[in-house]
Amino acid sequence: MFLLTGASMLSGCNSVYYQGATAGAGIGGAAIAAKVTNNAAVATGIGLGAVAGAQAGVKYTQRVAHAFAQDQIAQAAGPLDVGGIASWSVSHSIPIEDDERGRVTVSRTISSGALDCKEIVFSVDTAATQDKPAQSAFYVASICRDGNAWKWASAEPATGRWGALQ
Repeated sequence: MFLLTGASMLSGCNSVYYQGATAGAGIGGAAIAAKVTNNAAVATGIGLGAVAGAQAGVKYTQRVAHAFAQDQIAQAAGPLDVGGIASWSVSHSIPIEDDERGRVTVSRTISSGALDCKEIVFSVDTAATQDKPAQSAFYVASICRDGNAWKWASAEPATGRWGALQ
């Protein structure tokens, strides 16, 4: 329950999520270490282990959120012919990232037949606010058919958008 409450307060703020998880793990690790040992080396090991575990957990949840967004974009683009345009959107059940929407088009067919793959261009559209006009950012990726579903096929998808995390 605490995790869901904390995640809902973060609502898309990845840096706060990452720093909060790391700080919480550090505090928790220090509390555990104080109960377990007086040895500074052992206490440091416990603290570093707790921080590493928290960082791994944050990265895992980010990868899951990114994979979900990638699947939504691939599903919207898969049935399109070259030049066709569709809308996509993502609503995250745990709000560690903002809900997003945009458009996607197929720029070219990479291969067809036994291995169907397409190159896509997608936008992430941000609505206008009182302080900023509406904006769109554009990215290129590849998708391939996996049975009846279309899946993300880029090894490093939109690195500027998601960093090194998939």
